Amino acid sequence: MRSPLSFLWCLIILAAAFILAPNSGAQTADAATSSPRPASGTTTSPAYVLTNTDRISITVYDEADLSRISRIDSQGKINLALVGEVAVSGLRVSDAQAAIERAYQEARLLRNPRVTITVEEYASREVSIQGQVRSPGRYPLPIEASMTILELVTRAGGFTDTAKGTAVRVTRIMPDGTKKNFEVDVDSLIKGRKAANVSDNSLVLEPGDIIFVPERLI
Repeated sequence: MRSPLSFLWCLIILAAAFILAPNSGAQTADAATSSPRPASGTTTSPAYVLTNTDRISITVYDEADLSRISRIDSQGKINLALVGEVAVSGLRVSDAQAAIERAYQEARLLRNPRVTITVEEYASREVSIQGQVRSPGRYPLPIEASMTILELVTRAGGFTDTAKGTAVRVTRIMPDGTKKNFEVDVDSLIKGRKAANVSDNSLVLEPGDIIFVPERLI
């Protein structure tokens, strides 16, 4: 015959099993049905600036028919399902995602689209520096980092003795084909002069930029 103490322990164990079993089942069900919605973001840096001929993957969350892989054309645009062309060249990945989301919202196709962009193939990213530097030529830009004109001049071996480093010219081809020129006082930046314009060194080079260092008059 079982002792009263053994019988009491059996009742306690059965009661605990009865109470815990439903909770365990509820937790399992919750885990199966509450997978988190992915946030906008990519394996490509959100700060990466898209450029012509980049090949990108565009994923629209929960809309497989709208997802696609597309190459940015010479006009800086991609062709999207249902909404047509959207300009993305020159935009950071995060801004390009927002532009595509707006396109679907404005077309009244999706109420709250979530777009993810991943660069599948990077375009050739080079700049050219000519004139009075010790090693003129073409230089690759970092894939997901920036390069300033001061950094480029340093890579090119610095100025020659006859360089006019106070008037370095940057020529940039804009997405619409027009040219834009900048003049930068790199020499003052290098030498830390008071006249140096800090914003000059914040000029980030873009693929295709042509930098020319003139010769100063002697």
